[in-house]
Amino acid sequence: MIFSFSHQNRLSGSENFTRVFQKGRRSADHFFTVLYVANDTDCARLGFAISRKRVSKATARNRIRRLVRESFRHNRQTLGNVDIVIMAREKAPAASNPKLRESIEQHWSRLQAAMADNNK
Repeated sequence: MIFSFSHQNRLSGSENFTRVFQKGRRSADHFFTVLYVANDTDCARLGFAISRKRVSKATARNRIRRLVRESFRHNRQTLGNVDIVIMAREKAPAASNPKLRESIEQHWSRLQAAMADNNK
């Protein structure tokens, strides 16, 4: 199985982000706020809204993106057809990689459960 982050798995375009921000459901913890809404494509799409106000250093923002993308690649088949926007919170830059991975995995579990409930 190839785990790539192809163009079809990227959330792009302001209209898609606006739809997620306006209609999306929310999952939050100390490190991330995850917004998600079902889409009409056949795959999960991931986007980021990590502000410089919350994560001031570019290296920290890039590290967070890398960790989330890696986790997304491994879980995207189980997420279904959903658009996801990840926002980092103030504590994320100081957190260790294992803590961030654990946090995002919990968000994927919540998202899967919520999407399963919607499909019932």
